Amino acid sequence: MSEFLHSRYRALSPYVPGEQPRDRSYIKLNTNESPFPPSDGVLSVINRQAVSDLRLYSDPEALVLKEALASEYGVGRENVFVSNGSDEALYFAFMAFSEDGIAFPDITYGFYRVFADLLHIPAKLVPLREDFTIQPGEYEDIHMAVVIANPNAPTGILLSTDEVERIAASNPEHVIIVDEAYIDFAGTGASCVPLIGKYRNLLVVQTFSKSRSLAGARVGYAIGDEALIRDLETLKFSVNPYNVNRLSMAAAAAAVRDRDYYQETSSWIVENRDFTEQGLRRMGFEVLPSKANFVFARTTRMDGAGLYQGLKERGILIRHFDSERIREYNRITIGSRENMERLLAAIEALLA
Repeated sequence: MSEFLHSRYRALSPYVPGEQPRDRSYIKLNTNESPFPPSDGVLSVINRQAVSDLRLYSDPEALVLKEALASEYGVGRENVFVSNGSDEALYFAFMAFSEDGIAFPDITYGFYRVFADLLHIPAKLVPLREDFTIQPGEYEDIHMAVVIANPNAPTGILLSTDEVERIAASNPEHVIIVDEAYIDFAGTGASCVPLIGKYRNLLVVQTFSKSRSLAGARVGYAIGDEALIRDLETLKFSVNPYNVNRLSMAAAAAAVRDRDYYQETSSWIVENRDFTEQGLRRMGFEVLPSKANFVFARTTRMDGAGLYQGLKERGILIRHFDSERIREYNRITIGSRENMERLLAAIEALLA
């Protein structure tokens, strides 16, 4: 670091994204991207005219996309906040609603700890149970904001809407943030969006990066009470009013309209997830019960780092975390059926 960096940031440990090596061609199963391309509707709006219009600023109100999302979820336009990836919505939520501190699991999305450190927010890390499930009772009456990834990452384990509702109901003076990046792989009725009309303190964050095949477009959104959304808008307009570019906004609105295509591709990913879990279990792996587009697994036949490195040498990338409780596990993104067949064959060869 330079001698000019502000002293408050010198000890900051930044978030480490999944690696993007360029030394060879890899099967990328390490960053939870979709194996499927965007829908035809998305491709049709990224046209010559749209590119020509890049000379103009994007709509700071994101009205077209807000209206599409409001219609999709049966809420008002005033209940929707549009962000540059869901990470931006989460960051603004940490800024806005964590005056008394924020609680989250000790094993979860790594950006939560980074945001808390960056913003000097007192963080309470609540240990997951031995089976890596969240104990909802530990978040009830906690007297601070709460953020929960649901399904959790990297475990893929889902809390029911009833369990989330108990947390929201017991903390009426603090905001409960539910990060639903992977919710479209969890089945019907898994999302907490229907609860926002009942709980003014509930904010649900989602993304276009996973089920809607737009990770590179960087679009996310939050749905919540109108007052919460106004708070987020105040912060956005104080930092970057034109936070989502014109092409990404048009692509995202088209993706919302092409609901059937994305429901179909999400179903294929769930099928491939089941196929992969079965294959891993046949080889003796312990696989956590995932409701996301990845699985979290370990084997006693090889340590986690060794499996990661062995697969990388064979041209397959998975995600290894070197934290104490989970270093024997690896997170494996669910790709196409061909990808998963090649993964299982490579693992079988390694273990042999």
